Amino acid sequence: MAELALKDVRKSFGKVEVIKGVDLQINDGEFVVFVGPSGCGKSTLLRMIAGLEDITDGTLEIGGARVNDLQPKERGIAMVFQTYAIFPHMSVRENVAFGLTIAGVPKAEKEEAVQRAARILQMEHLLDRRPSQLSGGQRQRVAIGRAIVRNPSVFLFDEPLSNLDAALRMDMRMEIGKLHNQLGATMIYVTHDQVEAMTLADRIVVLKDGEVQQVGSPMELYHEPANLFVAGFIGSPSMNFMDVDIVEKDGDAMTVQSEALDPVTIPATRFDFSETSKARLGLRPQYLDVVEDGTAGGLHGTVSLVERLGTETVINVELSRGGRIVAALSEDRPLETGSEITLVFEPAKAHLFPVDG
Repeated sequence: MAELALKDVRKSFGKVEVIKGVDLQINDGEFVVFVGPSGCGKSTLLRMIAGLEDITDGTLEIGGARVNDLQPKERGIAMVFQTYAIFPHMSVRENVAFGLTIAGVPKAEKEEAVQRAARILQMEHLLDRRPSQLSGGQRQRVAIGRAIVRNPSVFLFDEPLSNLDAALRMDMRMEIGKLHNQLGATMIYVTHDQVEAMTLADRIVVLKDGEVQQVGSPMELYHEPANLFVAGFIGSPSMNFMDVDIVEKDGDAMTVQSEALDPVTIPATRFDFSETSKARLGLRPQYLDVVEDGTAGGLHGTVSLVERLGTETVINVELSRGGRIVAALSEDRPLETGSEITLVFEPAKAHLFPVDG
């Protein structure tokens, strides 16, 4: 296996720069997930690592060697695409072995590699079937098996589960996680689905407009987002934001208020507010709770939407003094649309950001 390094990597299409100086170190055996909204450059960055897109500027190293000018087949990588990209006229065995066949690998060695991949992916019984006889999840296993037999230094996954239904996505997510544990391989995975990112990744790379916003473990990004974008992107439902005035500064703690919020002191803020009296307050929906209506210091409003999801109840609340907030309550609550409620939160679990993000 191999470590991978991107050093000030850039990509331009004509005069449009889409990857704007990415610096990233990926360790040997690490599972790294690129996330971000559509158009942020995550798939382009993955294709640059694969050699399917030229690098306009900067350096890409795999195993300590510069690979900018190497062909994809020379980089020691294997890629699993969003579409299965398997041949319908070939059996599963022939599809999995295709790369080895093209490389002229001897028949016995090729069959041994196919059988090993089939055992890892638990698809020995599928080897003689055609793709038309397989489910979506089984076809994705074939695509992953074709990558495994190449014994690559780095596995690349480009939104491999986006074509599967919800139940299959969860099953395949577990399979990919187990595969990483079995192989100990370096894996880079692109997705727009933060659930996949949070459950699979050792580290997550959050991208926006071709720039890295933050790199860290899933819980680090959840609890300590570097800016407003990361805070709003990581977590479901998204973090609530509220413009507030800073009414008192005491060391790292800030007392803030707004029309909808009575004064509350937020401890241990991570940003410098010395030159401003404005901020944005971030509240995760999971850290809001309902108290008896009329409680002082809470957020008062009217329930406008109730979503019952079994293990939690998500409510949209129109605040009586302006604004809207979403709360994710940990159990089924007897709340109905039009109910008057009061929400409270622990100040230590709130976030305070500069107004510019």
